[in-house]
Amino acid sequence: MSGIAIHKVTTAHPGDVSALKALPESTKPEDLLAVIGKTEGNGCVNDFTRMLSSTVWDPHLEASGGISVFSGGTEGVLSPHVSLVVKEDDYINDDGSKMYNEGLVAKVGGTRDFEPWEMGTAIQAKVTADTIKKLIAEVEVEADDVHMVLVKCPLLTTAKVVASAKDCVTTDTYKSMGYSRLATAVGIALALGEVTEDGIDDALESYGQRGWSSRASCSSGAELENCHIVVLASSKKASNPYRAVHGYMADAIDLKVLLDLTSKIPHGAERVQIFVKAEPSTDGVVRGKRHTMMTDSDIQGTRHARAAVGGLVAGVWGETDVYVSGGAEGQGPMGGGSVCVVYKV
Repeated sequence: MSGIAIHKVTTAHPGDVSALKALPESTKPEDLLAVIGKTEGNGCVNDFTRMLSSTVWDPHLEASGGISVFSGGTEGVLSPHVSLVVKEDDYINDDGSKMYNEGLVAKVGGTRDFEPWEMGTAIQAKVTADTIKKLIAEVEVEADDVHMVLVKCPLLTTAKVVASAKDCVTTDTYKSMGYSRLATAVGIALALGEVTEDGIDDALESYGQRGWSSRASCSSGAELENCHIVVLASSKKASNPYRAVHGYMADAIDLKVLLDLTSKIPHGAERVQIFVKAEPSTDGVVRGKRHTMMTDSDIQGTRHARAAVGGLVAGVWGETDVYVSGGAEGQGPMGGGSVCVVYKV
């Protein structure tokens, strides 16, 4: 079990690792569990800002066996940043008793590498679920204690499709991002008991409409072949001031749920970070009114959704370096997306 602290720092460019200087002097290399960031690329297949960021950060994670998760796309008011998840000792009173009766814990890990023909399928979902179940057990919490499972998953490139020994779920590299996110999210839902193993195929075939997770946050990229996983949970065994609440937006303008979740932050507590998934509703409407996010040939729909939801979230949070990730297949109801709020009492 790892009690944690989270330090959020804005970045000057995708290769900026100066956030390390913001960590407490007592932080050791083996304490850095994860780097979760937003980069200023297009968030699509050829977003090489993610690859650059993971390349410069991964060496700093070797000592801990930690992972990097970078989500591309900071359209609109969103600011590039990183959130550093570090191990932190329990807060203890002078008499040796625990200062807090709970705290946030985290466990990170990765699946095996996936074959191209496995991406976006039930195989990816089941392998991901098995890995998450193992991480939950290792951090000594129950599925109901988990607030968020944040995952970076792979995608298909043309080279992978051509070299594949079997037919892939799609030959369209951009569409493969959505299929990979969907399979990963269904795996999270399976691990957390939100879907059953018998419901995997139905969830995949319905593109997440008949099986999704309210606690999944998945983004895909060409910078890896497996899934990088961060499990964030509350634990009565930990003693630290970090807390979290979670929920989901029903659609892209669901201000109410954002206000409801942030209202649970106690007066005087410090807002640490908010993690939100966003996507354009595939039925082409938001609350009965037509939207054009899916029919713009110049800008992908995920980029429109990220900008729209990013502005809404930033306005509520009062900061622009918020984690808003596009493409919410299976990560909340269609057109909505999962939300996780982290704060410090």
